[in-house]
Amino acid sequence: MKTMAPSAIKELVGQVVGTSEWVEVTQERINKFAEATGDFQFIHIDEEKAKLTPFGGTIAHGFLTLSLVPLLTAESDCPRPEGVKMGVNYGGNKTRFLAPVRSGKRVRGVFKLLELEEKRPGQWQQTMETTVEIEGEDKPALITEWISQFFV
Repeated sequence: MKTMAPSAIKELVGQVVGTSEWVEVTQERINKFAEATGDFQFIHIDEEKAKLTPFGGTIAHGFLTLSLVPLLTAESDCPRPEGVKMGVNYGGNKTRFLAPVRSGKRVRGVFKLLELEEKRPGQWQQTMETTVEIEGEDKPALITEWISQFFV
């Protein structure tokens, strides 16, 4: 993991700064997400009924795919700020779900740094465009402009 001073990371604004490892979206993960959120729509959890849909099988919840962004970030080669004490999600400007993630598919994140500013001494706000790609497919699962803050 490469660490850099936040001021050095700021110089990377406008660039793709990292790509994650591939992460499998298993049916077990989908089922656990359904349990955690109470979203039991058949397209996610009933493999037999889902076979009869245009998807041909179960698909991950869009919010499950979005919730993988922190894991994909951790599994990436994005530069990490030196001396981070804590990081928090702040919100999003845009999120678009473009293609379903079928059970058993692998996804990865591609991260483009859009903005990095120091809000107060030691408190930085980062806006990252994250594209979640689906292995072997042309269309990404989602693109989000995600905002996080970190404290050094």
